[in-house]
Amino acid sequence: MDDLLVEKVLTVVEHIPRGRVVSYGDIAGIVGIGPRQVGSVLSHHGVAVPWWRVTNHSGDHIAEIRARAHEHWAEEGILVKPNGLGCRIATFRADLDQLATAYEIALATTLRQAEEEP
Repeated sequence: MDDLLVEKVLTVVEHIPRGRVVSYGDIAGIVGIGPRQVGSVLSHHGVAVPWWRVTNHSGDHIAEIRARAHEHWAEEGILVKPNGLGCRIATFRADLDQLATAYEIALATTLRQAEEEP
């Protein structure tokens, strides 16, 4: 997997505000890739970022990570839907324009620093 692609996805996830979520597709739209690529990056490299803030388009998590994600959600004030699968994404979705701006600034800084390194 391309290191720059991994860095881009993780940078977006790092900037999702506490108590907010986004979908794989939201991140894909910001980075310019597909949602499955976002999922692949997170499954292989996402342990050090707030992965629990990323859901499917319905605000749900897969069964394998749901309990761990919901523990984090409880700490952040994200309410689980009555069906127990996830949250109402329309209620808890991060502001995508602000997220995209934060991502662009952070990525530009990272790229500039990489160019300056000997």
